[in-house]
Parts: sequence; structure tokens; C-alpha cells
Amino acid sequence: MNNKNLVPCLSGRGVTKIFGTTKINTIAVDHIDFDFYKGEVISIVGESGSGKTTLAQMILGLISVTEGEIGFEGKKRDLSSRKKKKEYWRGIQAVFQDPFASFNMFYKVDAVLLDCINMRGGKHLPKEKKIELITEACRFVNLKFAELTNKYPFELSGGQMQRLMIARIFLLKPKILIADEPTSMVDACSRATILDMLLKLRDENNMTIIFITHDIGLAYYVSDSVYIMEQGKFVEHGSADEVILKPQENYTKRLISDVPKIYEKWDLSTVG
Repeated sequence: MNNKNLVPCLSGRGVTKIFGTTKINTIAVDHIDFDFYKGEVISIVGESGSGKTTLAQMILGLISVTEGEIGFEGKKRDLSSRKKKKEYWRGIQAVFQDPFASFNMFYKVDAVLLDCINMRGGKHLPKEKKIELITEACRFVNLKFAELTNKYPFELSGGQMQRLMIARIFLLKPKILIADEPTSMVDACSRATILDMLLKLRDENNMTIIFITHDIGLAYYVSDSVYIMEQGKFVEHGSADEVILKPQENYTKRLISDVPKIYEKWDLSTVG
């Protein structure tokens, strides 16, 4: 993907997050720069404690940036009011590692999905149209809405909840999706299915997807660009082939050495 003359949909300059007091502090993210483009799949790869989830939380606006700034669609991001935060969140959403932590357990599935339609400006649509949209979203993730209606999220299996998270994204159609370890708690078959669904969303909506992962093998298989993160810094980045096939940093080489058969491409089309 040649991005030389494009405006990034998401950018960062000197982005830093420091936790703690002046005397005792931890630099979780340390003055990093990035440019992510429309329709691109990016993976941010690092071990636990590298700062990648903290970065994701800053991008989502869930925690503040200590130093530096984040840009959205060519402008400095403004989260100064509740209204502006809601407007920003229409354009950027996330799926998380733990589906049980992603839903309000007091909201039934119907309410969770109806809220997505309302966020997209569909509050005044006829009830029949809303049900049609929800049914379509469930069908996309191989779920049947008739079997989910009037149930609470905790009544579903972990796999069903992961698919429900993706059904939310199908309805919300954000410009940017952050996928924070979305397959780490499911089996290999479900893993490939979830990745296939996310990549289909990218293809159908020209969505930017940012994978947050410790798995450099996954990064190679799904990404256009890869950023390697160590101790709060990006130590290496480039196209997936550049970073994985011609690594420059010892840290990257070590991550690669932990993954057997990294050069064999996955065939997601064989998974139903």
C-alpha cells in the first residue's frame, strides 16, 4: 500500500503515557510516532508489559495522553467534552480479549444491538427495520437472533460473546477498529473464523483495523504494516514482509524465533 500522498486516518506524534508521581513513575509508552491509513491492517506486536494495550487505551480515549498528541482524520483529536468524545467514538471502536468484560451484564442482547443502531442515527427507524438490521448482523457472525433475543450476555458461551462483539462492529461500521488480542481466549478453529470475519469487515467497509497482539505469527498473516513494541517504544516498523522476513532488531528476531512455521500462510477460506 503506497501511502506517500495520503492523509492518515489516525496519527501520533511524541505520544507518551507516564503512570505514577513525579518521584516514582513508570513510562508505559515513550514518545512514539505513527501514521495509520484508511483500509490498512496494522499489528502492534509486543510481549506483556510492552505498552501496547496502554497505547490502545490512549487511542480509544479511555485514558489520557501525558505528552504528545493524537490526530484523527488529519486534525488534532479533541476529546474536551462528552459530546466530542461520543462523536469520536462513532468513528473508532474496539473488540477486546475478554468478551465478558466488554458488555454491561444488565443489558439484554437486544438492547446491546439496538444501542448500536441508535448510535448510527437509526433511533427513529421502524421496529421492523431495526430487527432486520440486527438479524443481518447476527447472520454475518453465524448467529441466529431468534436464539439470542431476551438473553443476557452472561447466558451465552464465550464464543457466542466474541461473535456478538463483532456483530456490534457490523452495525456500528466504525472507520477504525482496535482489536486487542481478540482471539487469545478461543480455540484454533474459532480463532480463524473470527479473523476471517474481521477481515471481511475491513474489505466491505474499507475499515482500518489495528490488531494489538503478542503473536507475531498472527501479525504476519493478517497485516499490511507491523509495529514492534518493546518497553514503551516502537523499535521496528514497516510492511509485514519487511519486518517479519528481514528483521533488524534482536527483539523482533526473538519474537519470530518463538513461532514455528511462521512463513506458512493460513488459509482462512477453509474455515466455516
